[in-house]
Amino acid sequence: MSPDKSGTRHFWQQRATAITNVPLVLFLLWFIVSHLGAARADVVASVQNPINAVLLTLSFASILWHMRLGMEMVLEDYVQDERMLRTSLLLNTLFTAAMALAALYAILKMVFGA
Repeated sequence: MSPDKSGTRHFWQQRATAITNVPLVLFLLWFIVSHLGAARADVVASVQNPINAVLLTLSFASILWHMRLGMEMVLEDYVQDERMLRTSLLLNTLFTAAMALAALYAILKMVFGA
């Protein structure tokens, strides 16, 4: 794949995640604000609602993917050393994957109990 096709894909992925983040972040903010001061059992009961669980999962996935894409652009623009760039890009991807796994684990743990 040529670099300009990769750049085009990257551009459209950023735009798509930015657009999907608008309603998902609004949902996430509503969810957080509506549960401020709530007991843990109430929050868990809300997360056990399949619609809430799916929307929370989609929110974290979209936000984290968008973050990874944005950070990748910053790294490619400002890190000059090739080895440092590759290492930074790898760490960016690993960090994003770790955050996604942690979010998914927390959501699944609340949905299926424990």
